[in-house]
Amino acid sequence: MKKPILAMLPVLLIAGAYTLLIAARDKKVPAPIINAAVKSRIDATLKSFTDSGKTVAVSALIFEKGKEVYFNAFGYADREANKPMDRHTLVRIFSMTKPVTGVALMTLYEKGVFQLDEPLSKYLPEYADMKVYKGVDANGQVITEPAKRPITIRDITRHTAGFAGTEIPALAALVRQADAMNTSNTLAEMSKRMATLPLAFHPGDQWAYGPSVDVQAYLVEKLSGKPFDVYLKENIFDPLGMSNTRYLIPENDRGRFAALYNRSDDGKLTRVPDEQANAMNTKPQALKPGGWGLTSTLDDYSKFTQMLVNKGSLGKVRILKPETVKLMSTSHLSDTITKRMWLPSKGRVGFGIDFAVRTQPPANKEENNGIVGEFFWDGAASTMFWVDPENQLTAVLFTQLVPFDKVKLHKSFRDAVYGVYEPQRK
Repeated sequence: MKKPILAMLPVLLIAGAYTLLIAARDKKVPAPIINAAVKSRIDATLKSFTDSGKTVAVSALIFEKGKEVYFNAFGYADREANKPMDRHTLVRIFSMTKPVTGVALMTLYEKGVFQLDEPLSKYLPEYADMKVYKGVDANGQVITEPAKRPITIRDITRHTAGFAGTEIPALAALVRQADAMNTSNTLAEMSKRMATLPLAFHPGDQWAYGPSVDVQAYLVEKLSGKPFDVYLKENIFDPLGMSNTRYLIPENDRGRFAALYNRSDDGKLTRVPDEQANAMNTKPQALKPGGWGLTSTLDDYSKFTQMLVNKGSLGKVRILKPETVKLMSTSHLSDTITKRMWLPSKGRVGFGIDFAVRTQPPANKEENNGIVGEFFWDGAASTMFWVDPENQLTAVLFTQLVPFDKVKLHKSFRDAVYGVYEPQRK
């Protein structure tokens, strides 16, 4: 009986191969997002923003399934010096610093150094027995009450700690007086001053953007025993090859530093004085904020986003475990947190650990386009990035424009990448 079976082996192998071919043919392989037509659409979109004078310069870098699929740059990194924007241009990423800080903190979480729902005061005692703003008395003095529960580490990763901002006039005066974010303060001094202020609301009650991530930076410093900027360099930047990402730009690289431009209400673009725009990054500062302050290039920041879309690794380097990236990119906001400041302007999103997370498709074509499950953030000079796990796509967009994205560059770029969103009709 062995001979007939052996004789039939080639036929069986051919039949099996044919079955696999048919299965591969019938399986729907998703078409790539970025094709030649989309590249042309992105080019036309970005170029229109510099041609029309909405911004001085813009550049973008997109990876899909691990390969670079789009790069271009338009306009001038330094209009006055006639210096074109390119992929080596250094820009201020402002709040795109925050996800970097979150990753640093979570490397310590993976080592079992802390738990997310532990009180912050366990590690930073100045945050014990916090008071919460209740109003002002007849003399205008602030009235407080004890916080209903301690600030947790999870609170500072999702902006629910309640740290005072400038929205309430009486608290705004105290914030100015404390001057916690003065760049001459160390992170330790910043934290000490921050802890003296009443909270604007009880921890966990609201989402309000603020200095939470700067407190994260101090927590990293305290738990690791290393200066925050050194910890970033050793645990994120050097392993990923992000040699152009730092707070202080060396003298020999300052020729690549983009100028910062302000757009007035009537559309006029004027250069922010270099002394003001560059102070953080060209003069040594005591403060190394977790929430802002880094400079980077398109390629550097794309390495960071590629690490995230690859679930914590880039090439042979692993920064985080896949389950940690998943934890960070899952919304931690419950439905009971209904007051969310301006977060809804980002779309139908929640908030994870230092990222906004898209939880539902866009409600209409006016909303920023995006894929459910993507996570992203942006910066005050109108920079942005997103990570789209479904399509294994990352996008980084750079410009140096304040105030933040009044020209709707982000929406236009997203529409150029994905196409204008059309809600499905029931």
